[in-house]
Amino acid sequence: MVSRMNARIKGGTVVESFGRGRDSAEGLDPIDAEVGQNLRRARLARGYSQTELGDALGISFQQVQKYERGANRLSASRLVRAARFLGIGAGDLLPPDEQRQAPRIINRLAEVSGLVEIVDAYCAVADPAVRQDLLNLLRSLKPKTASARARADSGPA
Repeated sequence: MVSRMNARIKGGTVVESFGRGRDSAEGLDPIDAEVGQNLRRARLARGYSQTELGDALGISFQQVQKYERGANRLSASRLVRAARFLGIGAGDLLPPDEQRQAPRIINRLAEVSGLVEIVDAYCAVADPAVRQDLLNLLRSLKPKTASARARADSGPA
């Protein structure tokens, strides 16, 4: 519950909170929700279940669900552990910072040999359908995670 000292209430709804960051009537902070969505996207992109992520973090899959919904906050230490398990930077789970995006992309261009040539070639393709085909080809060449490979090897359920 938000006290009057920590919030401004308009028409029975919390419109501004100065306390723990929960600013909607439901109690969900939009930043916590976005961090949770980013965690979910990263987990799914790498083929992990909530149970597998929970096991890696020493928590239940229900707690992972709460983080992904933004119902519970992810502590800084747990955010870093989750990012390490998923093989991404901790900042990738945070909301985008427009000042931070350009340098990250530029750094990636410098880190990966041949990437600049790939981007130049891709940009030179005029036909959107061909560009989409190239993107699909590159996605199909991307290595699968160990978890996704294990599910694929076990065949259909």
